[in-house]
Amino acid sequence: MLGTHVRSARERLGLTQQQAARRWKLSQTYVSLVEQEKRPVPDRLARLLARTETRMATGLAFDTPAVAPDDLPRLLGALHYPGFAYLGEPRDVTNPAVVVLMALRAKAVPARVTEALPWVLFTFVDLDWRWLVDQAKLSNVQNRLGYLVGLARQVAEQRGHESAVHQLVDVEHQLEDARLAKEDTLGRHLAEAERRHLREHRSAAAMHWNLLTSLTAEDLRYGK
Repeated sequence: MLGTHVRSARERLGLTQQQAARRWKLSQTYVSLVEQEKRPVPDRLARLLARTETRMATGLAFDTPAVAPDDLPRLLGALHYPGFAYLGEPRDVTNPAVVVLMALRAKAVPARVTEALPWVLFTFVDLDWRWLVDQAKLSNVQNRLGYLVGLARQVAEQRGHESAVHQLVDVEHQLEDARLAKEDTLGRHLAEAERRHLREHRSAAAMHWNLLTSLTAEDLRYGK
């Protein structure tokens, strides 16, 4: 999280540096230095601000919580994903790039969680893409990420968010050269009959990313 983010948050809250320092239990001098990028944003403050304004969660550290795939709905809810918002607690706010990576790495992911990932990529389009792309490559899940980024781009197009479209197209290009030939799924265990069916009936994009999935942008209710 940058000092400019802290200053913007403070100004939106209508606080002077002195008032913010009292609220955040810091010295006014330290708050000033943070806002001038002369001191790092304390992790405690970054987490506090992210709990207040979820969109600032992209500035949190890349700590991977020790959670199971079953905990992903709770983490998505903390990011205010509509489908799981009732599960989210402020204390569970995690960097959205980390949440996406955890889902990409999981061997088995509930369909509702997979459907939420394009929403995260679109909503937090200012996340640290370099980190996420690099980590996806290290885990050999760049095909999964590439396909989901494509779905997020379609959502952005439906909503007319040109800046998000441009960012997501750029990420697709970054992943293109790293595309794997190995066949994969979006975290689903498939019987051989289902695999054969999907090979014949999947979308052109799923074929391009060598994925066996029937998920399309039309299936994402939040894309309307």
